[in-house]
Amino acid sequence: MGEISGFFKEASSLEASGEQWESSPSGRFLLMFHGAIYHASDTEVLLEAIERYGLKEALKARKGMFALALYDKQEQTLFLARDRVGEKPLFYGFVDKVFVFASDLRIIAASENFCNPIYTDVLSLYFIHGYIPAPYSIYRDIYKLEAGTILEIKAPFKGYSTYPYWSMKEAALYGQSHLFKGSRIEAADELERLIKKAIREQVVADVPVGAFLSAGIDSSTITALMQAELTESVKSFTIGLPEGANDEAVHAKKIAAHLGLDHTEHYISEQDVKEIIPLLSSMYGEPFADSSQIPTYLVSKITSEHVDIALGGDAGDELFCGYNSYRSVERAYRKLKRIPYWVRYPVSRLLLNGPIPLSKNNEIRANLLPLNSAAELYVSSLEYSPILRKICLTDVDIPYKYNELNPHFLSEPNHQLMLMDMLMYTPDDILVKVERSAAAVGLQIRTPMLDKDVIEFAWSLPIAYKRNEEMGKLVLRDVLYRYVPRELMERPKQGFSVPIEKWLKEPALRSWAEQLISRETLLRQGILNPDVVHQIWDDFINQNHFVPQIWHILMFQSFMLEK
Repeated sequence: MGEISGFFKEASSLEASGEQWESSPSGRFLLMFHGAIYHASDTEVLLEAIERYGLKEALKARKGMFALALYDKQEQTLFLARDRVGEKPLFYGFVDKVFVFASDLRIIAASENFCNPIYTDVLSLYFIHGYIPAPYSIYRDIYKLEAGTILEIKAPFKGYSTYPYWSMKEAALYGQSHLFKGSRIEAADELERLIKKAIREQVVADVPVGAFLSAGIDSSTITALMQAELTESVKSFTIGLPEGANDEAVHAKKIAAHLGLDHTEHYISEQDVKEIIPLLSSMYGEPFADSSQIPTYLVSKITSEHVDIALGGDAGDELFCGYNSYRSVERAYRKLKRIPYWVRYPVSRLLLNGPIPLSKNNEIRANLLPLNSAAELYVSSLEYSPILRKICLTDVDIPYKYNELNPHFLSEPNHQLMLMDMLMYTPDDILVKVERSAAAVGLQIRTPMLDKDVIEFAWSLPIAYKRNEEMGKLVLRDVLYRYVPRELMERPKQGFSVPIEKWLKEPALRSWAEQLISRETLLRQGILNPDVVHQIWDDFINQNHFVPQIWHILMFQSFMLEK
């Protein structure tokens, strides 16, 4: 089924397109569903399971990526639910005292009587991270349902409760408390088996299926195992960057040739960029500023011309310790711990409050001295500059997943950082970027790494099977090297980055950007601080000092002018 949405005013008023609801065999339950349940061909199976076991138990027993609404006519109760990791979005809240829900925030914003103001309290988080973390949205009184969660609201639809049917935190804690006892080779055997099983379940479809191939460890592993499971050549798709900048397309072509894939590549041109950037804000329903949204949209567009479903390799970094930031934070914290806290804290106070002004770098270092965990160091590395809290005229500290999680929830520092990312960065940035880019061109993305069994097994592995001093994703590499020669893969990690700072200095895009942040516009809106915004922009233009917040500001302004 397609997007879902509904409006609940009272027990007898259930407003949504009648064609969207599917009835259970008894007629008691009505279901709206967006996404896919793997190993179940349609929603009839899910409805029968709900009637027999209840929603929570039915979801526990199934895998998929979905957002759903279930109405129990007998109890006059509405349930909303989202998949375990958050591959599909689901929004809910109140508009003019009416309870609303939708799998696309734009549907709610376009609804009758919608007048919810911008929720300025969340903007400090947006300008730090480049996205708005769940449960918040850009609008007051409208929220994102957390991944793996059920919302329950009874007539007359005034108050609701939420509860998990699956927990990433509990999966991580259980795995780290029950570590895998086999060798690294045995771990690779089991991981290969689980990923293959997930792929077999996810390629079942009555439409063509392909795969993204970025030439990194994750997508190469998924594509190689997918090819091993299928008899026909897998259709693979890659985006390249002009002038060879951070370009992995050349490597992807070699990998595709080795695996015998039916490979398609497309190089981004300046014209591509000019055409795409004005479209970006309309895809997300709220400000979103991961600049790799540009190539993600382009690879989705190219892929959609050939297949209807594509498998991706997301979450390999977060589950198998791939990001270099994990290693650098863990190393920094190891050094920090060598100095007793009773020494670090007073030195920090003395430096910050002393008569001698500190440089920006020394001020950052002084603020890091009192930190007592890798998690706190990780968050501080994201909030490194005081100017980030000055972009918005409203600076409010609100709770969110990074500062709500016990910084010692997992004893091993790398796993603590991976858990933080799986709770927020993966669902609220990576999966949003991929899902919305694909949805804009009618493509569906499936992610084998996010299979429940793969996730739970990954959490059971000791850190020595994931990272050493030189590199991460060790056990994942062990699997991949059974299919792709090591020499094709072992090169510096590049990521899916784009030269946004170069593009923004091109005349057309520079003009577009400067119109968005004109002082007149900022003063009229009354949300951002014009002096701070222009200081950041002028440092970029005149001093070549680019910070990600430049893109964050531009995407926010683009959203404000589009909404």
